[in-house]
Amino acid sequence: MSTSAVYSLRPQPTAPVPETAMVMAAGLGKRMRPLTATRPKPLVEVQGKTLIDYTFDHLRVAGVRRAIVNVHYLADQMEAHLKARVTDIELLISDERRQLMETGGGIVQAREMIGDQPFLCVNSDNLWVDGPIDAIRGLAAQWDDDRMDALLLLVPLARAHSHRGQGDFRLDALGRITERRKPGRLAPFVYTGVQILSPRVIRDWPEGPFSTNLFWNRALEAGRLWGVVHQGLWFDVGTPAAIGAAEAVLAEM
Repeated sequence: MSTSAVYSLRPQPTAPVPETAMVMAAGLGKRMRPLTATRPKPLVEVQGKTLIDYTFDHLRVAGVRRAIVNVHYLADQMEAHLKARVTDIELLISDERRQLMETGGGIVQAREMIGDQPFLCVNSDNLWVDGPIDAIRGLAAQWDDDRMDALLLLVPLARAHSHRGQGDFRLDALGRITERRKPGRLAPFVYTGVQILSPRVIRDWPEGPFSTNLFWNRALEAGRLWGVVHQGLWFDVGTPAAIGAAEAVLAEM
């Protein structure tokens, strides 16, 4: 399916942006070494600005009111940076110093802080530029609680800058995610690290660390996993070399 054939869901005219965002910032950043030898990956800079500062800029523009940030690797450094920079959004820390919980486990650990309403979940090592509309607001406008448990912001594999993977998902003509990439094959869309999740999908979790894949697979099996295609730029800033590549593109804007 060509990316131009993928729809946009009909916006919900009164759909607000989720008040709460879960910002994933606890990873070890191994692929970003040696830059992450002395700092957590979200504090790596692109064009003189940290990745997590870009994330919070997007949250501010979208109108997010509170952010839960999980911390593990060099957690003191991360907390100090956030407390110095984030004064206009309510900031909560989900402390994973004792054990890194991965993406799914991190959400479970922060479950009580998340509350009972659909919430935004953003990887703090993302770097994206909005297209014709704000990506978070556009995602929120597509949310339909009656049909969805998870709504993922996706980018076409062909436009995923510096991404070395083979894609993640396939969509049908309505935007429902129909399957995950099978081994040895390509999938046309890449997950950007931005999504809206319903708290109802957070159930029956295993003990200890686990991936958000558990929640996605449940939603996929129930026909409640959906995607929206990002119309702006997105960069996979996973290695030191990818920083220079991103900066070269951004410098031309």
